[in-house]
Amino acid sequence: MTVKITVERPGVLTTVQDWPGRTGYWQVGVPPSGPMDDLSFRLANQAVGNDPGAAGLETTMSGPALRFDTTTTVCVTGASAPVTVDGTAVDPWTPVTVPAGSVVDVGTATGAGLRMYIAVRGGIDGDVHLGSASTFTLGTFGGHRGRVLAAGDVLSGGGAAVVAPPWRIPSDHVPALGHRWELAVTEGPHGAPEFFTREDIATVLGHDYEVHFNSDRTGVRLIGPRPTWAREDGGEAGLHPSNIHDNAYSVGALDFTGDTPILLGPDGPSLGGFVCPVTVVAAERWKLGQLRPGDTVRFVAVRGDHAASIRELGVARRASSPAVFSAGGDGDDGVLVRRDGAVPVTYRRSGDDNVLVEYGSMTLDLALRARVHALHEALVAEGATGVRDLTPGIRSLQIKVDPDVLSVPRLTGLLEELEDALPDATELVVPSRTVRLPLSWDDPSTREATERYMHGVRADAPWCPWNIEFIRRVNGLDSVDDVYRTVYDAEYMVLGLGDVYLGAPVATPLDPRHRLVTTKYNPARTWTPENAVGIGGAYLCIYGMEGPGGYQFVGRTTQVWNHRHPSTAPGFEEGTPWLLRFFDRISWYPVSTEELADLRADLAAGRGPGVDVTDGTFSLAEHERFLAENAAPIDDFRALQSAAFGAERAAWAEAGEFG
Repeated sequence: MTVKITVERPGVLTTVQDWPGRTGYWQVGVPPSGPMDDLSFRLANQAVGNDPGAAGLETTMSGPALRFDTTTTVCVTGASAPVTVDGTAVDPWTPVTVPAGSVVDVGTATGAGLRMYIAVRGGIDGDVHLGSASTFTLGTFGGHRGRVLAAGDVLSGGGAAVVAPPWRIPSDHVPALGHRWELAVTEGPHGAPEFFTREDIATVLGHDYEVHFNSDRTGVRLIGPRPTWAREDGGEAGLHPSNIHDNAYSVGALDFTGDTPILLGPDGPSLGGFVCPVTVVAAERWKLGQLRPGDTVRFVAVRGDHAASIRELGVARRASSPAVFSAGGDGDDGVLVRRDGAVPVTYRRSGDDNVLVEYGSMTLDLALRARVHALHEALVAEGATGVRDLTPGIRSLQIKVDPDVLSVPRLTGLLEELEDALPDATELVVPSRTVRLPLSWDDPSTREATERYMHGVRADAPWCPWNIEFIRRVNGLDSVDDVYRTVYDAEYMVLGLGDVYLGAPVATPLDPRHRLVTTKYNPARTWTPENAVGIGGAYLCIYGMEGPGGYQFVGRTTQVWNHRHPSTAPGFEEGTPWLLRFFDRISWYPVSTEELADLRADLAAGRGPGVDVTDGTFSLAEHERFLAENAAPIDDFRALQSAAFGAERAAWAEAGEFG
């Protein structure tokens, strides 16, 4: 039975979501999305007899008013808010029969909690994109036209199969909401003593953090003490000690973007270059959706096997169970196993559903990326049941699993077996296309983003007011013209995708003499224009969409993500919305601001010549021969760069930039 649902009032940030959301695309920068409080969402679906993952609505703080043209059953869960049908109050957490022509009105949340969920018997139809109807508003896909609902929108519902009769949620199954929260976390992936001091970790686990008002589905920003850090800087990854070579994140990770702690949400980035000392266990991540500005959060470390106990309680009983079964983590600093050898390997815990495999030391070495690629291919060939996502970084591979199918200890054992059988990295020969892209140097949109940052976030940052001058200074170059020539002369190899979403490459020059090293914004920007080009650490990134960011701007280019998918845009493959692939080589040619605007408009409209792509291969052995033949001038460049980098770091320390 089809139900037409007319939005009389949209509420705040009301979107269509399903559960578990959009899975399998983490490696190209597509987050799962889905309900931020998946517990309340699934209980709402159970109440109306749906499959727990059926599409429904999520709303924030103040709910919508919805008119139904056909008699149906609805349930509202989540934060406490008044709910009426044609002006008559009805109970939340209870399936309610809504007569044809009636209006369900969800008011403003009162007291604790932030988000409400609305389930309709038979589900709500949404635009399915990459396997899910969940709305990802930053990417403008899924849900209803890829956006939040607006007055006058018309949705369809009732078309999905129901699995049970309506069922009132028992009171002892209703999640307990408050203003003081305990979140069960596991240690890792990056803790003490390598990245944080022991005192820093004790502070993370022994201090109340406050939820900042600038929080959303990408992440919950927290206010708390500043770490003292175990390192002076991030080396090639950046000047700040929070900087690391880019690796995959887990939803629920506590990500220190500089000195600012952020709990990553279901719309958060898949890849980035910041350390995460602890990760909220999967069964507790629903709480992130109910954290309200001003609430306090306390992290409590639990053992990995206790995280499994929380999961085993099931959807309903978990809500009213104690948050922590026994305080005290595994005591291993998040490190599951260390293996010595020609290429050392570290297996790090990232929640109870991810293992982060890291190779070698904290350096930029393409041989380590080759090792990552070999492990990635071996895991794909193995086809292990329970593996959900494989996301490579610069010197790492994150393996996400369904922990009830493939536990972290079993996965670690499998990884060690595969490691013993991997080929030598120097044997790597992979497809490697040359992709020529236009670059509008110092584009006005990037200048605008820097100005917004200075007005709204931080005016005294060392990289302001002009990122390119900062890049010149920190690399010891004579003029900004040297920065220009270096960027346009370089050939950048794509080592990861999804660095700040949607096919965004993290790439590094093949010739080390072209590797300009910078630090990332601290705190991060709140706005970056789509397809801005920036440098952070020794890496270049093209931002796949508008959003936050931290790389130092050099310009802007054309789209690396096809929003017309599944239609073909020039240069894109049919059915594949991302332009770039691992090991592609990017080179730039200069265009004016006006020329770039025309190119972007043509690509968005599905016309024009598209992107210049030439097939080829990359051999690690040949690359290493090039490095050996040019060792002396490479060393001279690095010495000059290191001196400038050190001087900048010393100036920062004297100014109190590191606390």
